[in-house]
Amino acid sequence: MTDRITLTGLRAYGRHGVYDFERARGQEFVVDAVLELDLTSAARSDEVADTVHYGELADRLVAVVTGEPVNLIETLADRLIEVCLADARVRAATVTVHKPEAPVPYAFADVAVTMRRTR
Repeated sequence: MTDRITLTGLRAYGRHGVYDFERARGQEFVVDAVLELDLTSAARSDEVADTVHYGELADRLVAVVTGEPVNLIETLADRLIEVCLADARVRAATVTVHKPEAPVPYAFADVAVTMRRTR
């Protein structure tokens, strides 16, 4: 599959983390999602109904990030990838969850978990 829809850098505030202070104060999470699907019908019809509406996808992903807290970003990534695969046209999805404010006592550029799932 060579067709992809990519949503990069989606930011949302959540209360995920192992530590109580992470859940109490919350922090920003950044999500990247790549959907692999056949976009031939959408390209030919020029109709949004023939593709995955990335605005609606963003709404659903943000709802997960801002929703029920989890301990691990691995769990969060799994929930997000399920959202991506909810549309039967999606054959594979890759989700990366970035936690730029992770409680690491050293200077770092990013902490992230990436998951890829296929049908």
